[in-house]
Amino acid sequence: MLVFASYGNLLHAFARNKEVVHIYDGHKGEIRLLQPFGDHVISVDIDNVLIVWDVQSEEEYLQLTFDKAVFAVSAIMHPSTYLNKILLGSEQGSLQLWNVKSNKLLYSFPGWGLGGVTTLEQAPAIDVVAVGLVSGHIIVHNIKFDETLMKFQQDWGPITAISFRTDGHPVMAAGSPIGHIALWDLEEKKLISQMRNAHSTAIAGMSFVQGEPLLVTNGADNAIKIWIFDGPGGRGRLLRCRMGHSAPPTKIRYHGQNGQQILSAGQDGTLQSFSTVHERFNKSLGRGSINKKKSKRKGLQNDTMALPPITAFATEIARQNDWDGIIACHQGYITCTTWNYQKTSMGAHKLKPKAFSKNKPLDVYATVVDITTCGNFAVIGLSTGHVDVYNMQSGIHRGHYGKEKAHEGAIRGVAVDGLNQLTITAGSEGLIKFWKFKTMDLVYSANLSSPPSAMLLHRDSGILGIASDDFDISVLDVETRRIVRKFSGHHSQINDMTFSPDGRWLITASMDCTIKTWDLPSGCLIDCLLLDSAAISISMSPTGDFLASSHVDDLGIYLWSNCSLYSLVSLRPLPADYEPSVIMLPGTCPTQDVDITGDEETSDEMIDYSSPEQLEGQLVTLSSLSESRWKNLLNLDVIKKRNKPREPPKVPKSAPFFIPTVPGLIPRYAVAKEENDEQQSKVVNLGVLAQKSDFYVQLEEALSSNEYKSPLKILKEMGPSSIEIELRGLAPDAGGSVEVMKSFLRLIGTMLNTKRDFELAQAYLALFLKLHLKILSSEPVILEEIAKVSTQLEETWIHLQTLFNQSLCVLNYMKSAFL
Repeated sequence: MLVFASYGNLLHAFARNKEVVHIYDGHKGEIRLLQPFGDHVISVDIDNVLIVWDVQSEEEYLQLTFDKAVFAVSAIMHPSTYLNKILLGSEQGSLQLWNVKSNKLLYSFPGWGLGGVTTLEQAPAIDVVAVGLVSGHIIVHNIKFDETLMKFQQDWGPITAISFRTDGHPVMAAGSPIGHIALWDLEEKKLISQMRNAHSTAIAGMSFVQGEPLLVTNGADNAIKIWIFDGPGGRGRLLRCRMGHSAPPTKIRYHGQNGQQILSAGQDGTLQSFSTVHERFNKSLGRGSINKKKSKRKGLQNDTMALPPITAFATEIARQNDWDGIIACHQGYITCTTWNYQKTSMGAHKLKPKAFSKNKPLDVYATVVDITTCGNFAVIGLSTGHVDVYNMQSGIHRGHYGKEKAHEGAIRGVAVDGLNQLTITAGSEGLIKFWKFKTMDLVYSANLSSPPSAMLLHRDSGILGIASDDFDISVLDVETRRIVRKFSGHHSQINDMTFSPDGRWLITASMDCTIKTWDLPSGCLIDCLLLDSAAISISMSPTGDFLASSHVDDLGIYLWSNCSLYSLVSLRPLPADYEPSVIMLPGTCPTQDVDITGDEETSDEMIDYSSPEQLEGQLVTLSSLSESRWKNLLNLDVIKKRNKPREPPKVPKSAPFFIPTVPGLIPRYAVAKEENDEQQSKVVNLGVLAQKSDFYVQLEEALSSNEYKSPLKILKEMGPSSIEIELRGLAPDAGGSVEVMKSFLRLIGTMLNTKRDFELAQAYLALFLKLHLKILSSEPVILEEIAKVSTQLEETWIHLQTLFNQSLCVLNYMKSAFL
């Protein structure tokens, strides 16, 4: 199944709603009408040119040009059972029936003199068509006999859409430009019900589901709704709804810590929640209102109590199950509103300073808001320089900062740290102030080089980002109250900022159509996106996987994936003369093949890089072996005892299906031995036991060469049981010698000197001492070697202990100094 959509003068065919499989290019004007027609598709543009396309070959089958003065095509449909025929409606009010196969005009309908045709719809009865007119009339016409069967009229303006019920009820639905839907009884020829304010804007399309009492509607308010007709009176009720903003979003922020919900405030005055998992989790928190009861009685169209659009909001999930967890300020409005995410509605409180409660001052409005981590308090900054604190549960005013007001200029930013110890405010006069949150006393004040335009605090790291009017970004450390980084590179107003979850990146969006990523530790620009539309608001997911952005004159919210989470990405600083290529926002054009040669070269360089075995000779380096290879060496006897079988294995009755193999780390097939009826000797062949292993031979050779890489490599490739067997074989009573035991101790000493494979040296030495403790105490040569190893161990541990003590001391000081 294909879905056809036009954009400009191009017609696209989508498969599975995401893949462009066909592109039809031939129109010179913008396409405004589409009609699927079997193996063909018909399109009409604003120049009154009709083209019939072959779906598969993408070629023109037929092209018709109409004179706008005589017949300007305004509607198109295919009458049911009329083979190869289409019915066209015109702005002049007349209709024409065409055979597209023979390219012939079959019949012309003169019209009714009531205005132009806006829509055509096939009725359930054959040969019957409903015609919607500009005057608001609906004509039910029999095109076979050119006879008008019935006529209806609506007082809401032109007819925008028509649909018929097909579940046995003779009902016709008609849409209007003001969002109302009228339901007409075709048997009694009268209006049976009205669905007022079905959409806040014009009804763009509607269709009854075949054989079901369900009506699907959509409108210019960016909403699609399903209505069910299961009640008395024939009136439909809303069953399901999917909607977005009818005007571009003004502010977006992630809600919660799982990164699955995005709160978005739009210019339409609504606050909505969008899910990054599935659309069924989307929900609308509604539109702000001064008086919800009065607004509900007046309806959407005549609501004079509606609040202006939200310009800024803050959210916290700590106590959202108990009371409101969202605080928002509105454009040019002094009162801030609370919102409840769980109830998906506006909250119970409207927060307004007492000084302005009696009178309504002009040009005084709330500019910024913030909510504490605990969810108990909201901080609101005003354009007059006042900063007030409110209780979120009761809505009571808890105080204000400063004797009269906190700043002389308008408040550009407020933030509360994660422990409710400090409140930070920024004013348009160029001052940034630190206040005690509880006592509301001024702690510190600093002058900025340029007035701030926005401010954002990363609570976990105590890093404050400040955007200035001169398009620079300053990064301030809250603890030291000093500017630690300063970035410049934007050429226009900075609209929004966001931190990565770990506080390492600061991402900024500007009106110069760029989104830049700044690396705070290195103080460099590491990424830059140049878009075709400026980003108004951005927000980073708490999990760090997505960056959400909203753009100028765009209804959607775009998600950008963090490539560093799943692929090798170079985070090298970008050069000063770096010029990014323009990235088109998805959805406006088909996906083009992008040349990523530069990225591939960078990735290749990163893949070729191999880390050295040891970064520096003074560093203690661990091995890359898994813990199972060395951690249980001292407990092998306990493991063997626990895993000992309860009864001996039984001999199989028949030959095994699989070829037998020799036990060991390297799989080898067992060679079949010749049958010998003679009784095997029970005398142990000491010659077999006297054979030396590879590890034993390498240790002997290392006594003279003093090279212990080969025996260490052999040990690393062995399992715990094999290592124990090898170390047991070093004793003189097991076929070894004192010299080989001395060589093994030198091997451990070499590992301690190089400070490599530190944990392996400890594990091997511990097992060696456990197995040969009695022998070691009786051999002076070995005791001398053990003393050297003991000295090396003591020096290494003293060095490590010193480093540990220094780190613990600094950590304890930091904790006591900051808390």
